Order: sequence, then structure tokens, then C-alpha cells
Amino acid sequence: MRDTPAPSLPGYAVFAAMLASAGLPIYIHAPKFYVDTYGVSLTALAAVLFGLRLFDVVQDPVLGWLVGRLRGARRMAVMVGAGVIAASMLGLFAIAPPLPPLVWFTLTMVGLFSSFSFLTIAMYSEGVTAAARVRGGHLKLAAWRETGALLGVCVASIAPFVLGFTGFAVSFVVLAALAVWLMRHDWGGGSAPSSGGFGPVLRDPLARRLLVIALLNAAPVAVSSTLFLFYVESVLQAGAWAGAYLILFFIMAAASAPVWSALATRYGSRPMLLSAMTLAIAGFAGALALGPGDTLAFAAVCVVTGFALGADFALLPAAFAARMERVAPDAGEAFGLWNFVSKATLAIAAITLLPALEAAGFRAGETSPEGAIVLLAYLYAGVPCVLKLGAMALLLITPLPAGEREDF
Repeated sequence: MRDTPAPSLPGYAVFAAMLASAGLPIYIHAPKFYVDTYGVSLTALAAVLFGLRLFDVVQDPVLGWLVGRLRGARRMAVMVGAGVIAASMLGLFAIAPPLPPLVWFTLTMVGLFSSFSFLTIAMYSEGVTAAARVRGGHLKLAAWRETGALLGVCVASIAPFVLGFTGFAVSFVVLAALAVWLMRHDWGGGSAPSSGGFGPVLRDPLARRLLVIALLNAAPVAVSSTLFLFYVESVLQAGAWAGAYLILFFIMAAASAPVWSALATRYGSRPMLLSAMTLAIAGFAGALALGPGDTLAFAAVCVVTGFALGADFALLPAAFAARMERVAPDAGEAFGLWNFVSKATLAIAAITLLPALEAAGFRAGETSPEGAIVLLAYLYAGVPCVLKLGAMALLLITPLPAGEREDF
């Protein structure tokens, strides 16, 4: 490992930015683009998206297994994956469908979902051994990686409106090529034993506990993401502000990620995670008290909750990676499970919250009963408070093995 050069921290940042800038169009822009441009029905798109989301969640452990088995050829595998994600983005937004639009949408989205998941797992698992060659270890690597990811989200939130969807897709191809080039020497670096499958991860008590904490801690983000536009439109009656709120939220998260990493290096990850969770609860509690016209007050909520989110991105993956360095150094399967947990929260949020709102009489873009609006506010802001409290309680009672610090 001493003879292996240090990993490219800017390369990790750009690679993470590329992946993050792919994620937002997948979930937000693509469905509306196909409705507006090709007249695909919302019902058909909803059915396809539900099937794709289910497929994406289920495939992550399989892709994690594949990443673990491809360690010796990971550089080539990543190049292929980057080619697939770039071609799929071009096909989705820049090429007129050569097949029926719904079929073309499905095929390109499968390519995007699968390559996005594969490359994400590969990047995080590579970071387990790469961190040993970085001064500052997992926290330093995570600070670069997650700041890059959050900046990628910020850019992707506005790029399609500035460049158009074709311009965005072409720019994404350039970014993907740059990301691969910057990390061309980083794949398969260092030494790691052959993969032991999922067993070492699932047998380790601390790894299991961290996965559950990740589930509870990611669920509030899934809840608020699912209901964000509805909350802004119907509770605040400020739909025109939605884009500005999103950008503010992600900018604060990007700015705070290196701050949380620096604090965790000095004081430990667990105290900083608990501090960030407390801050998030305060922000969501404030959102419970808001109503029509409280636009500036909600901007403050976005600042607080966005700042807290930076810790989730920077510290929890670093803590999990640090543990994997001990129990499963070739961590493909481990981060397949990590991805599975993160994405499962989105599926759970969608399948539970939206039907509850509909049953209460809520209608997006229309006048809804007062009870439905109140329920929306409590689901958006109250449920995340409860989930964060659960994550805090579990984190507080998580015992550390003898000799380990608060950074896990």
C-alpha cells in the first residue's frame, strides 16, 4: 500500500458531482420532460417509474456483489459504467426516441439507474482502501466527495433551465469523461483481501447498527423530499419559490459538509452527528409552525436543515467506511447494502405518505380540506422529527468496540 500513490481528492469530488448531477434529472426532470415533449400519459409514466424504482432498490445488493467481484478489473468496469450513464443521458434528453417514447424512456432509464448505482457503489467501496492513503483518512476523503456531490446537485437543479435539456445532456457527457480521466489511476489501488460477500458485514454488530441508523436518518430526507413541493405549494402557498428553496437547501448542505468533517476530526463523528440531528429537529419543528405567506421563515428552515444535511452526507458514510476497513475492506457488497438502505427509504416514503394524503382528501394544485393541509404539514415536518429522534436514540446506545474512538 505504501507504493500506491495517494488518491485524487479532486477526482473523487468531480466523480461524485457527476453522479449527483445525474440523480436529480432522473428523479425530477425526466418524467415532466416526456410528458411535455412527447405526450406520454402520467398514468403510464407512474407505472413505469414504480417498476423502475422497485428494480433499482432490489438490484443494489447484486451490483454490490458485482463490484466486489470486479476489483481486479474495476477500472475497466467503471469506464464501461461511465459510458453507459453518458449514453443513457444523451438518449433520454438529446435524441428523439427511435422507439415508442414510453419504451425509449424505460430503456434509457434502466441504463441510467443501473449505471448510476454501479458507479456509486464502486466509488464508495474504493474509498474504503483509498482513505488509508489520505492524510485525514475517511473524514477528509468524505469531505471532498460529499461536497462535490452536493455541488453537483446544486448545478443540476438549474442547468436544464439554463442550457436546455440537450445542452445539459451534452455537458453531462463532458463531465463524465472528465470524472473518469481524473480518477483513471485510482481504481483498484492499495491492497484488499478478496470479497467475503455480505456475511462479514451482516455478522458485525456495529455494521448492522450503522445500517439501521442510516435507515432512520435517511428516512426524514426521503419524507421531506417526497412532500417538499406539495408543502411549499399548499401549506406556504408559495409555489413560485420552490426552485429557490431547493437551491438554498443544497448550497447550505454543500457548504456545511467540510465544516462537519473538520469538526468531526477534532471532536469525533458521533458528537457531531448528534449535534446535526438536533439541528435538523429544530429546523423541522420550526416548519410545523409556518403557514401561508411565511416565505422568509421557510428560507431560514432551508438554511438550518440544509446545514444539518451536510453532516449526514459527510459523516455517516465515512463512519461506515471506517468500519468496513476493519471488517470488509473490499466493500462492494457493503455499499450495495448501504445504497439499498438509502433508496428503500424513498420507496417506503412514497408508498405510505402519498396514499395517506389522498385518503385525507388532499389534491395537488387544487383546494383541499383544512384537515388534509394540516396532515401534510405534520407529515412533512413532524414525521422527520420523530425519525431523527429515533436515530439519535439508537446512536446514543450504540456501543463501540474496545479501543475505538467516537469516530467509529
